[in-house]
Amino acid sequence: MSKKIKVLITGASGLIGGLVWRNLGDKYEFSGLNRSSVDGIPNTKADIRDLDAIMPAFEGIDMVVHLANHTTDVIDWEKHFNVGILGTRNVYEASRLNGIKRVVLGSTGDTMTGYEMEYPYGELAAGEHELIPNTWELIDENAPTRPKSLYGACKIFCEALGHFYSDRYNMSVICIRLGGVLPEDIPTLRRQYPGYLSHSDCIQMVDLCLSAPESMKFDVFHASSDNKHSWRDNSRAKNILGWRPSGSADKYDIDDPGGWHQVLAEGQDLRREPGKP
Repeated sequence: MSKKIKVLITGASGLIGGLVWRNLGDKYEFSGLNRSSVDGIPNTKADIRDLDAIMPAFEGIDMVVHLANHTTDVIDWEKHFNVGILGTRNVYEASRLNGIKRVVLGSTGDTMTGYEMEYPYGELAAGEHELIPNTWELIDENAPTRPKSLYGACKIFCEALGHFYSDRYNMSVICIRLGGVLPEDIPTLRRQYPGYLSHSDCIQMVDLCLSAPESMKFDVFHASSDNKHSWRDNSRAKNILGWRPSGSADKYDIDDPGGWHQVLAEGQDLRREPGKP
């Protein structure tokens, strides 16, 4: 029987981290790197801002799934610089120093949400479906990044830094621009419709990135389920990884007023008038 691949998850106590190690434990041998204890898997308690402190967690590891980050206070520079940028640099560097062959970066769809400043993507996000055309151009991974928050901007830097580590040190780095993974796995706001990512689709995506051929040195994939009102194109993950999402926000009815107040919680002064190209 072949030996299980040893995978370290940073942020193992989070929603996505927990989904990964609880559902893929039959395939991989997981451990966690967290600031607090995680019941259920071996865990190193350390802060990713401290390279020396996190180094022991990377010893003997084959691959890393990097999920630790702040997802709140999306315009707080200090938080996202220290944990997002510095912490991710430390994860890459600890991986390099320990000869780890692949890092799967949990990036975000917020690297692209600035397109919601334009028609019809803002209307799609706001649930203003009476204002949208019958079809619209999907935004794929080749489009320029366009964050709507410092959180998204820092993730773009982390993707670029991963490309540097891949080129410079021959490390495989695969970036998943994760859609909205929700605690109850059910969207409750129209705002969540376009980018909804079901638990099962998320788990499958992480698994496919971990098991992708070693020849895949760097790539970026959009990951949202097959939602009718999606505007980020998820076909690259289907074509290259063989991802087959089965979830969809359209399975659920949402009794929610929707509207533009949900689209730009920060920076409402930046948007053009709703419904206008």
